[in-house]
Amino acid sequence: MILTVLIAGLAFSTPREIAFSRLLPAAPALAAAMWPVLPTMSLGVFCLLLMIVLSFFHTDLGTQYTSAAIIAVTLAAAYGSHVRLQREETLFQVRLVADTAQKVLLRPLPRRIEGVEIESLYLAAQEQARIGGDFYEAIGTPHGVRLLIGDVRGKGLSAVGAASAVISCFREAAYDEPDLQGIVHRLETTVIRHSAAFPVQDQPEHFATALLAEIPHGGGRLRLLNCGHPPPLIAHGGKVRVLEPTIPSPPLNLAALIGDRYWVDSVSFAPGDQLLLYTDGVSETRDRTGRFFPLSDWMKRQDREHPREVLDQLHRDLLRHSGGRLDDDIAALALRHSTAHARGIVGTGG
Repeated sequence: MILTVLIAGLAFSTPREIAFSRLLPAAPALAAAMWPVLPTMSLGVFCLLLMIVLSFFHTDLGTQYTSAAIIAVTLAAAYGSHVRLQREETLFQVRLVADTAQKVLLRPLPRRIEGVEIESLYLAAQEQARIGGDFYEAIGTPHGVRLLIGDVRGKGLSAVGAASAVISCFREAAYDEPDLQGIVHRLETTVIRHSAAFPVQDQPEHFATALLAEIPHGGGRLRLLNCGHPPPLIAHGGKVRVLEPTIPSPPLNLAALIGDRYWVDSVSFAPGDQLLLYTDGVSETRDRTGRFFPLSDWMKRQDREHPREVLDQLHRDLLRHSGGRLDDDIAALALRHSTAHARGIVGTGG
């Protein structure tokens, strides 16, 4: 509307040789990008009437050609507005479904399970996608607090489907299996079955990295089973330790290729200790020079007590490091031990 008034003012106040009135068809064309169908057509009718009024002052403006152009552009703009609204409605529905799927796949975690405070972070590299192949879960079970974080190779619905299958299996197995090895064997079987039921073009590389963690009842220990996943970080007394696995375990769906021996590491997890589990989208976030995000050094500088504050700061620093653009999905879990238990370190195979 502002453009129309501006064109009209210029048409009345400038010599007819300039013929600003020929710009009137542009008004409904631009309106179609923002307005519904009826307001767009109304603007076209207004422009047509305005052109007729101008013809009384300047009889040689070529009113018939400009009027025909206004009518043609208005009809095309109305149709374009109709198509745009249909697509916006479709996109809105798709986002509703995606939001619902995300809440099912990555449901909100309890902020505290027994003596462990837990917070989560999930960022999709593509905002329109909303969900991806990164996944996590935390459950209080008869065996203690059990956690899962992982990353399915690939993008799109194939990765989302595999992630959903893994999480669904973990939610059942975490209650039933007495140890982490039992859980990972069931996860391996689930990924194999899912890959067979929903094959992808590059079948041998359809796999997932995963990290399973367990904090037993009444004990100040943390058990970890790392299946090709980035190692977690633990902070205690201002010192940060990278929890590399003693013996690497195979990613899910690769056990048949590189062996199915799984190793569980056990480390101390004392009151006040903080644990950060994350996917490779965090550690592999690059700046404009290609430098990875210095996660371990970043963790050493954190003096925040609550896991939510840690993840909020991580979110801000990742965006700052990447220049505001993330190239991969990001998932992270931050935990804080708030009850008193004992300390020590061992390793067990399985």
